[in-house]
Amino acid sequence: MATKICWVSGRVQGVFYRGTTVARAREMGVSGYARNLPDGRVEVLVHGPDAVVEDFLRWLWIGSSASRVTAVEVRDSPQSQPREGFTAE
Repeated sequence: MATKICWVSGRVQGVFYRGTTVARAREMGVSGYARNLPDGRVEVLVHGPDAVVEDFLRWLWIGSSASRVTAVEVRDSPQSQPREGFTAE
């Protein structure tokens, strides 16, 4: 199992990026959250099987149809399992 924390930059707020991320995460069966940050980025915490998390991390570059992702910074998270389900905060 893997837990990653990510910071997604670009045009990712006000374009349904978080909502699309929640839907995709639920389809893939991973848990965590997506939340807007004051600096315009979206923070994403994801937990699940290694291969599924890696696929999800690649998907973060796609996002919603209106988003334009310019960077995705990924780090290991010290949390072993953040929560049940996936939510937008």
